[in-house]
Parts: sequence; C-alpha cells; structure tokens
Amino acid sequence: MRYGPIKAWAVAASVFAVAPAFAQKMPDIGFKSVGRGAPLAQSVYDMPQEVGPNWIRGPGAQAGPDVKKPFPMNGYLPADVPKSYKPLPRDIFTSDDFYKDKDLWTDPRYFRCNSPQATEYQRGVLQRPGVNTSDKIEDAPWGHCEISLKREAIVSPYGFKTAQEHYEALKAETTKRGGPSVYTYANFPNAEWNGVYQRPGGANGAATQNNWYWGRHTQIPTVLSVLTPKYQEYMVQEAYHQVRGNALWPSTFCWPEGFMRRWYPAAVWEHYIIATPDLVNVRAGVARNFMQDTYIGREFNMEDVPKGGVPRLGPAVPRWYGDTIGFWDKDVLITWTSNIQGWKSHSEFEFSSKMQSIEIYTPIRENGKFIGLNHETILYDDEALATPVRIVRNLNKINNFSDTNEVPYPFIECVQTIFNVNGANTPLTPGAKLEYEMPDMYGRPWAKIWAESFEQGMSGPEDTSEDLFNFENR
Repeated sequence: MRYGPIKAWAVAASVFAVAPAFAQKMPDIGFKSVGRGAPLAQSVYDMPQEVGPNWIRGPGAQAGPDVKKPFPMNGYLPADVPKSYKPLPRDIFTSDDFYKDKDLWTDPRYFRCNSPQATEYQRGVLQRPGVNTSDKIEDAPWGHCEISLKREAIVSPYGFKTAQEHYEALKAETTKRGGPSVYTYANFPNAEWNGVYQRPGGANGAATQNNWYWGRHTQIPTVLSVLTPKYQEYMVQEAYHQVRGNALWPSTFCWPEGFMRRWYPAAVWEHYIIATPDLVNVRAGVARNFMQDTYIGREFNMEDVPKGGVPRLGPAVPRWYGDTIGFWDKDVLITWTSNIQGWKSHSEFEFSSKMQSIEIYTPIRENGKFIGLNHETILYDDEALATPVRIVRNLNKINNFSDTNEVPYPFIECVQTIFNVNGANTPLTPGAKLEYEMPDMYGRPWAKIWAESFEQGMSGPEDTSEDLFNFENR
C-alpha cells in the first residue's frame, strides 16, 4: 500500500479506561478452534485516540466538569497541519472529479487523514465559532495521519473463502466435541440471555461495542484495501459527497435499512434478545426496526447456488436482513446468514447481495455471573470484499424483561418528512407539493441522485478491474 512518508510512522499504544470484562478482547473458549475465538491483531482500545476530526458541538455537549467547553476537534485546521504531513496538491476536498484521482486513493492524505466516520462530521466542523471560521470545503480540517488500526485487525484471521465452508467447519468441530447441543424448554441453559443489552452510545456504551466498523479508528485507505475495485469507487464516491454535505442516509427518507446497519452506532440502540431452544431473536432500532431471527437446526435451500444464487430459507427473494440458521455448541450460538439485499450503511463500505455472515455469540461471565455476549462476525462477499473481514464487539446486558424499570420496546414506523429536492435533503410541511421520482431501491438510488445533481462534467465510473490495493508483493 502506498502511504508515501506516512507508511513508516509508528502508532503510539495506549489503553482506554474501560471495564475489563468489556474491553474488546476475545473470550477464552477453552480450546483452539478452526474458526472462532482467534485473538485480535489489534483492538480499537489499544489506539491512543480516534483518527478524527470530531463533530464540533457547542457548550453543553459534554457531561461533567467540561460541560461549558466545546467538544474538541481532535484534528488540525489546514493552517495548523504538521509539516511532516506534506499535503497533496489535490485531494478529495479540492478535487472536481474524484474519479480521475484513483491513483491517489491509496494515500491517506488524499482524504486529509480523515476516518470514514469523520467524513460525516465535516459539515459539523466547518464554520464553528472559536474553532473554524470558514465554511469553504477547501478549508476542511485534517485528522491524525499517524493513527490507524492495522489492516490485519480488519481481515479475517481464518482461512475460509466462503461462509458455507466456515459454517461447515465449525459444525464439524462441534460434532467432534459431542454437539451440536439440542435443547428443550425444560433443559435450555441460555434463558439468561433474555433481556436488554446496552446501546452503543449509552453510559459506558463506547466501552462495550466500539469496533473498527464504526469508522473512527481507521484511515479510509485501510478500509478501501479490503474492497474490490468497484466497491472502492463506491466508498470514495460516498466520502466525496459526505464531506460536501450531500449525504443520502436511507433513514433520512424512510428508505429500507440494510444488514450492516446492525453494527453501526447510529440508529441501532439497545438490543433486545429473546433466546429459545429453536429460535433466537435479536432486535434493535431508532429510525427503523432491525431484526435477526436465527432458526436453530434448520438447513438452507442450496438449489440456486450452482446458478449463481445464494443459500436461502424461503423464496428466492433477497431480504434486507437475510435468512439465518444456526446451532448451539453448549452455551454458544453459531449462525450463518445468507440471502441479504445489497445496500449501504452511512460512511462505511457498500455491500452486495452476495454478502453472507458467520456470527458467534459467546457468553461473557464475571465471577461466574452472566453479564453479556461477545459477538464475533466474519463477513464474506466475493463481489464487494477482496478478502473476508471480521468485526468483534461485546453486548453488555443491562436489564431483564421482568425488571420494572424496563421500558417496552417501541416498535417504530418511519414517517417521511424529508424529501430529496434537486439533490438537497429538504424538510416539507403538510400540504407541500413536489414532483417526485420513485427511486429504484435495488439500483443504488443515492448514486443516481449524486450523478444527476452533483457529478455533471465528471469523467464518471472508470474501468476498475485493476486492483489498486494489491498486497501480494508487500
């Protein structure tokens, strides 16, 4: 990977102050598995700080003794950039055609060393009294070029090429150990799972679910390096329009939300888990309802796979959250999800309808008491991903359903009040009229709006058959 002078910089190590049981570490499963429980190559909690910059909020944004101070930028205005960074003559903030800049995408300086999530924050950084007096995109701030989670911490540590291969290996391993476990309601040991789990942004929330997919601790080229060329372009297109205030988040328009939204901190808050011997339901939501139903002991219909299809449970129609099967290995749940509808999730990479996941839910105990679940996910997508990737997070249980202070789950019906008008997200009041073009929900509707409203005169998508991030000769 070509990072120029940045490649050789070392990243200082530090440990965030988090509850020991919920620091982002892998649980001890008691044996060396073929496909679960591998240690992390690096944790976000080993990072000295986020890449930055942050969204700038005014006084009152922080709790405690700093309540009167503005939220820190955690970055640099262009005039304050360290000399060692050596800005490029052209970057994503000054370019009038990001498609032509493909050779620069491997350099963090092209993105001013912003993390993926920081591209969302740029419109919250510009023109903030006492921080940045400019509202010009070319005056956008920088993040920290010397900070990034290692690529090795993102890619899967297992050698499987497909989710099916991974699932079958885990099932064979479990069989050798006397499983899979088959339970009835009379002897089911995992009823302790039932309850509510802490939201990502709640008290201590960042200490339980924070992971690389949040996009706070990685440089954009690091994420691009695990994508196929076409999906590299999609992610750069997203970043280009995010930093210009042209974000088109599905929840803004009550569009469907996709499978990967479950791992992103915004719009997925408390997780409600219902565990039974033959079905496990996980649900969450803010702007939408997110649900995963795992059918224990079921098998996928594989008849469409030889014809280019994917494993499925029901009709040959993709589902926004896919179909999921699984099995118990004693008190551990191992699942396989397929038949997912390709989509997007904020500033992270888009994924295709080929995406499949292997997920392992492992109990976390403290002095023998169940306190939560380690959630290890390995993602496979031979259209979008150049290599399988892994996400690890911890779900901290905070309530039982019987607790009197527990508020029932609020089922959410999204009511659209914001519409896209000439590329701009426009709130409309009752009685307002507009000419409306029905978007193609299966054809990247955000990209169509960007192309029509903001990409006139650009060179457009190029042949991306060449892999810019070839790691074979590293």
